[in-house]
Parts: sequence; structure tokens; C-alpha cells
Amino acid sequence: MAEFVIKLADERGHVQEQVQAAATAEELRQRFSQAGYYVYSVKPRGMTGGARKAKLETFLIFNQQFLTLIKAGVPILGSLEMLARGQKNANFAGQLQNVVARVRTGESISTAFEAQGGFPLMYTTTLLAGERSGNLEEVLGRYLSFQRVSLAFRKKLKASLIYPALLITLVFGMFIFMITFVVPQFAKLYDQIGTTLPSITLAMLALGQGAQRYIFYILPALALTGFGLWRWGKSETGADQIDRFRIAVPVFGKIWLKYQVAMFARTLSTLLSGGIPLVPSLETAARSITSKRISKAVFSSVTSVREGKGLASSLEGTRVFPALSTEMIDVGESTGALPQMLNSVAEFFEEDVQTALTAALALIEPAILIVMGVVVVTILIALYLPIFSMGNAGNFGR
Repeated sequence: MAEFVIKLADERGHVQEQVQAAATAEELRQRFSQAGYYVYSVKPRGMTGGARKAKLETFLIFNQQFLTLIKAGVPILGSLEMLARGQKNANFAGQLQNVVARVRTGESISTAFEAQGGFPLMYTTTLLAGERSGNLEEVLGRYLSFQRVSLAFRKKLKASLIYPALLITLVFGMFIFMITFVVPQFAKLYDQIGTTLPSITLAMLALGQGAQRYIFYILPALALTGFGLWRWGKSETGADQIDRFRIAVPVFGKIWLKYQVAMFARTLSTLLSGGIPLVPSLETAARSITSKRISKAVFSSVTSVREGKGLASSLEGTRVFPALSTEMIDVGESTGALPQMLNSVAEFFEEDVQTALTAALALIEPAILIVMGVVVVTILIALYLPIFSMGNAGNFGR
């Protein structure tokens, strides 16, 4: 008998984790499901979550093929075996082969995917809902629709950010080149001339000589600092502080918040449409979004929902969600069409994010060009000012 960590909720929605002994994870899941509990996950005790995640595009293609095979009448096990053999990504192929082995021994498909540790929580929860309802095709189809929309939206956002990112890189690269290469050349020239230099020129030459001398110390220091910030951002405290900073950034903070609200609404809509109860859907959606502030707000609203309050009033009480989103959710609750209204919330905020981001970038791109021009002109003035001064002095002497 092996030991497993099981996470479950009772009929009142209270979530707890227990360590239980069982022959297989599936046996333990069935035991608690038959006792009236909602089982979130069953993992071997001591199991780490360090498995590599499959790329979203690869994962999406796999699920599309998987759904097609199931609809064609191919058994689940046969479909998984076929797709595992044809998978080119070695890491993903190994995960699928492990899933096949687990399903062959009697584990459910949701438990087998969950045991890999590298698949989204929403995906394994969706599979579980499909197994329980006996309608895996429909539930998997909804998940695929969700992923297609999310992927298309992310690609639009990335495409919008490419040009500003290139401009910033160009500005930074040009500044480094001028400071470390051009400025030191002028420093040698003025040393040979031996003339008195203006303060701005002296400051620029000192900056260039210092950068050239310490560049091999500065670059590793910046790399270590970046790595340290990245590691800190992976911690709970670091991720929370970084998210607070992102939301506090003028203009872009509101865009980030609306983007996360849209992702939350679409995730929750997909889970509810799959037949998963509201409380487990909320907790799964909270774990599936990037923003720690939104995630904590959703988790805090779960307590109110368990006590019988409406979802809209519970989210409104967190003072994080935009008023329009809670008003639309309230309408969805009152009309009994919450999943459909959540989809509308997602569509509205996605369009709002796209419009606001386009407008912000239209203003930022000229600003970047202006900054680049000011930097270059300042450096050139500082470098050529002594030459102009000497020229004027020569003319005056004549």
C-alpha cells in the first residue's frame, strides 16, 4: 500500500488535505467520491511539482487530435497510445507514455494526467468533470475552445508589444555603443589636444571611461541581479510584490488587471459549463491565473460563497474587481445564465484591453523615439562642444 496526499471538499465546500494509504490513486479517489466528497487531486506523498510543462501550442494540437480520435470512436487508451507514438517532443512524449501506462492499469485519465505534474490544473479538473458526467467529448471541446481563444488573444498582445520592445532594445544598444566605444575615442583626442573642457564634456568622458573599464564587471552584476529578481519572483512574497507593482503602474496597471479579470471570467465560465460546482470552479480558476492579487481576491470570495452569498457580491467585497464586471456577473446570476455572462465579461474586457493597449502604445512609440533622439543629441553636444568652442575662439582670434 502506498501513501497519497488527497485534497478534497465536503458537501459544505470546506477544503482539506489528508494523507491516506491505498493501493492506487484511483482507488482512493473512488473511495472518497462514493462517500460524498469532491476530490480535487490525489498525488503520491512526497511527489514534487517540478515536471516540465508542455508548450501551449503543442498541448493544444494534442488535445485537438485526441478529441478527433474520440469522436471517431477510437477508445481512449488507443487514442493516447497512437498520439504518444507520434509525438515529436521527447519530454511530452514521455509524459503521454506514462499516462498510457497508468490508464492501462486502471487509473482514470484525469488522475493519470494529474500525476505528471506538468499539466494545467484546469485541464485535469475538466477531464474529471467529463469522466463524472460521462460526456468527455463535450467537456474537452469546451476546454479546446477556451484555449484557442486564449492563445489567439495572447498572440495579439505579443504582436502589439514587438515594435516597442525593438525600439527599447535599439535605444539601449545605441547608448551602450556610444558610451563604451565612441566616447573613449573622443577622450583620447582631447588628451592629445590638452584643452580645457566644459563640465558636461568632462562628465560624459568620465562616464565613458568608467563604462569601458568596468563593463566586464557591470554585465555579470546585471545578469546576477536579473537572475536574483527572477528567483525572487518565483517565491510567494516576490510574486505578490511584483504583481502589486504591475497593477500600480500608470495606464498599464489597469490593462494588466483587466486582462487578468478576462482570463478569470473565461476560465470560470468553461469550468461551470463543464458541470463543476461553483466553489471548486472558483478555486481552480484562482489557481489558473497569473495575478496574485486577483487570485487572493477570488480565494477570499470563496468563504462568502460558501456562506450563501452571491458570487457578484462576494467579488465586489474584495474591492479588486472592476465594478462593471461584478454588475454583469450579478445579472448572470439573477437570470440563471452565469456561464454565458462570464463569457460576455471575458469578451468585453479582452476588447477593452486590446483597445487600451493599442492606444497606449501609439503614444509610447513616439516617446521612445524622442528619448532616443534626446540621448543621442546630448551625447553629441557633450562630445563636440569643445571642438565648437575651439573653432569659435580661433575665429575670434582672427
